[in-house]
Amino acid sequence: MVLESFQVGAGDVPTVLLHGFLGSGRNLRSLAVAWTQADPRRRILLPDLTGHGTSPALPANADLSTLARDVVDTLDAQGITGAIDWVGHSLGGRVSLAASLHAPERVGSVTLLDIAPGPVPLDLSESGFVLDILLKAPPRADNRRALREDLTGRGLSEGLSDWLLMNLVPDGDGVRWRFDREALLRLHQRVNGEDLWPAVERPVHPPLRCIRGGRSRYVPDASAQRLEAAGCPVALLPDAGHFVHVDSAQALLAWLMA
Repeated sequence: MVLESFQVGAGDVPTVLLHGFLGSGRNLRSLAVAWTQADPRRRILLPDLTGHGTSPALPANADLSTLARDVVDTLDAQGITGAIDWVGHSLGGRVSLAASLHAPERVGSVTLLDIAPGPVPLDLSESGFVLDILLKAPPRADNRRALREDLTGRGLSEGLSDWLLMNLVPDGDGVRWRFDREALLRLHQRVNGEDLWPAVERPVHPPLRCIRGGRSRYVPDASAQRLEAAGCPVALLPDAGHFVHVDSAQALLAWLMA
C-alpha cells in the first residue's frame, strides 16, 4: 500500500522520518527542514502512516509489520531503493524496528526518538489517554471551535486539542474526523503490546541509537540500560518531554548530526 508522503531536501542520503500515533508527516516537517538545511546531503521522506493523515485506511488486523511494509512500498514508489536510515518518533520508532525485522535489506540504521522496544504499559501511554478522549468526542460538529471546546472540556490541553484538530475535514456545513477512531483504537491496543526487543538483541542488527526526554516515561532507566547493553547508545534531553522534536529541537538536531 502506497502512503501519502512528501519529501524535504534533495541530497543523496535518503532518510525516512516517521511520526507518532495520531500524528502525520506534517508533525515532523520543521525537524526535516532544519536537518536538511544543516546537512544538505539528506533527502527526507515523510509519510503519513497507514490510517493516519491522508493515507489509506487501516486494514483489518493491522500491526507494526503492516505499517512497516506500507512504508517500504512507499519508498519503492518514490524510487528510493536499498538500505536507508529510518528515524521514528514513538510509534514511528516502533515501525522502524519492525521494518528492521521484516525488511532488513531496506534498513541501514534505526534512530529511536523517545521510544523503547518493549510493550508499552497502558498506564504509561499518553496516546491512550488522548485516544480515550478522542473516542468520546462527537463524530462531527458544526465547526472546529465546537470540537475544540469538547476536547478541552474533557481535560485535553489546548495544544493537544489543536494538534488533534489538524485531522478534521469539511463535512457539508460542518466538520468531521478524517480518521477511523475505532480502527485506531484496535491498532493502538495491538501495537502497544508488541515486543520488539528481538530487533535489538539479535546477534546482528543495523546500527541503532535512541534519545529520550528527561520528562518522559517512555524510555525508563531499565530499558535504557538494556538498550545500551545491546549496543544501542542512549542519549538524554533533560528538559524534553515525549515530543522531543518540539521541546528540545536544537539539541535534538545536534544529536542527529553527531
